[in-house]
Amino acid sequence: MSVWQTHGERTVYENRWLQVNMADVELPDGRHLDHTVIRLRPVAVAAVVNDCDEVLLLWRHRFITGAWGWELPSGGIGADEDGAVAAARELEEETGWRPGPMKLLLAVDPMPGISTSHHRVYWSDQADYVGPPEDDFESARREWVPLSLVPDLVARGEIRSANAVAALMVLHQLRRG
Repeated sequence: MSVWQTHGERTVYENRWLQVNMADVELPDGRHLDHTVIRLRPVAVAAVVNDCDEVLLLWRHRFITGAWGWELPSGGIGADEDGAVAAARELEEETGWRPGPMKLLLAVDPMPGISTSHHRVYWSDQADYVGPPEDDFESARREWVPLSLVPDLVARGEIRSANAVAALMVLHQLRRG
């Protein structure tokens, strides 16, 4: 089995959110190339499904892609922070709902060819409304959406975020039995 070997990296840009490096990579045939590596902190994603098989989603605009879509609450995991705690924090800040115990649903690496972006999706089957969201600027609205609609929303491009597509399709399948 042949693998790519890294002979070092140099940082070309960084801020508190990310680090962009150039890696000196040797290919299996011995050739070298500079490869961009984007280093990001891990992300916690939160999903809550209620007794009616509805999931709490955010309707938001992403200026980078110029698109509106449904997403799950998410945010960076702090240094030494537990992923489930971060997911619960993000859900409450962005929706005003405090989840019950969070369980790991899945972990995904949306762009493993260029980025260390690692997303851990947690879910709960209970939540309590505690008040208006602290971070209400992050979405135009928050709604309980039937899981049965998820495949059609994905097909129509109304759910575009990779972590949301993966998590919601898994939850849809699990809840169908």
